[in-house]
Amino acid sequence: MKQKMYRILRPIIRFLMKTFYCIEIINNDNIPVSGNCILAGNHKSNFDGFLLLSCTKRTIRFMAKKELFDKFPLFFKSFGLIPVDRKRKNKEAMDEARKVLENNEIIGIFPEGTFNKTEYIVMPFKMGAVKLALDTNSPIVPFAIINNYKLFRRSVKIIFGKPYYITNTNDLKKENIILMNKVINLLKGV
Repeated sequence: MKQKMYRILRPIIRFLMKTFYCIEIINNDNIPVSGNCILAGNHKSNFDGFLLLSCTKRTIRFMAKKELFDKFPLFFKSFGLIPVDRKRKNKEAMDEARKVLENNEIIGIFPEGTFNKTEYIVMPFKMGAVKLALDTNSPIVPFAIINNYKLFRRSVKIIFGKPYYITNTNDLKKENIILMNKVINLLKGV
C-alpha cells in the first residue's frame, strides 16, 4: 500500500512536532472531514509537510520535488508522495494528483515550488493548485505557516483559511492570484 509508511509514522511525527516545536494550529476545522480538497500555502522549511500532517487525522498526499526520490525512492514512495519535476510541465504528477482527488482524498501543495528565502512575503505561485481544483471541482483550503521552527519554543503556527472553489474558470491566472492573496492575508493576520 502506497501510504504504509505514512500511517506508521504519522502518530510519531505528530507527537514530535507538538513536543519539540510546540506548534500552534489555528482553524484546522476548515479542513473537510471527508471528500476531496487541496491544502495550498506558503513554504518555509523541510518541516512544513510534517506540520501539515500534524493538523488532521486524514491522510495528505503531497506533491514533492522529484529530487527527494533520487536518494530515498522507496521511503518517499511508501510515504505516498507524488514526485514533481519543477523544471517542466509535469503531466504525470498532475494525472496522479487528479486520481487522488477523484478518490476523495487530500492533496498538499506548496505553490511557491520551493522554500521562500526572499524578502517577499510569498514568491509567485505556480498554477498547479488552481488547475487541479478546477479539473476536479475540489475546494482549496489556503494555509499560512508563520514564524520559524525553534526547538522547545512556541514559535511556529499554521492558520487555515476557509475552503473555497474556483469561480472564474476562464482565467486561472486570476484564480492563482486570488489563492496567493488569501495566503498573504492569512500571513498578515487579515
